[in-house]
Amino acid sequence: MKSIVAVFKKILLVIELVIAVAVINWEKTLFIGVIAVDQILKFKVTNSMILGESVPVIENFFHFTYVLNPGAAFGILPNQRVFFLLTGIALILATIYFYPRIKKNEKLLKFGVINLVSGSTANLIDRFQTGYVIDFIDFRIWPIFNIADVAIVLGMFIVIYFVAFKMEDDGKLKEARR
Repeated sequence: MKSIVAVFKKILLVIELVIAVAVINWEKTLFIGVIAVDQILKFKVTNSMILGESVPVIENFFHFTYVLNPGAAFGILPNQRVFFLLTGIALILATIYFYPRIKKNEKLLKFGVINLVSGSTANLIDRFQTGYVIDFIDFRIWPIFNIADVAIVLGMFIVIYFVAFKMEDDGKLKEARR
């Protein structure tokens, strides 16, 4: 339990550093920060826990449970490593191409895209290394997940929100539909 607390203290220190650097370039800081926090936690889990082990943080509510996920979210499409590697690479390439075309004042969309691509990149690192994604956050009522998964889901919700509501508010989507 002490090692988990020590890890959280280190994460908070990294987050403080990330926030300090974010003043300079929040986009790169967010991208690197999501990947760094995710990979640091995964490294700590894989080096301090046995596969399948579960350590209660809040009994019967929140645990760290070390599992390997061969699929996507909730274990769908198991053992499709090549598909996920190609999809992840395609997402990164699409982001490299389209991200510079996002207007500077569309910070919400940029925030969503950065979360989506950084989370995908972090899980892609796992897939390249082992063929699996390391999951460890366990709320007992939801499938086990990781920090990268949180970033991906947050990013997807923001991008969907932006496309569904913000673009239409600006009239861009209506023009695109014509």
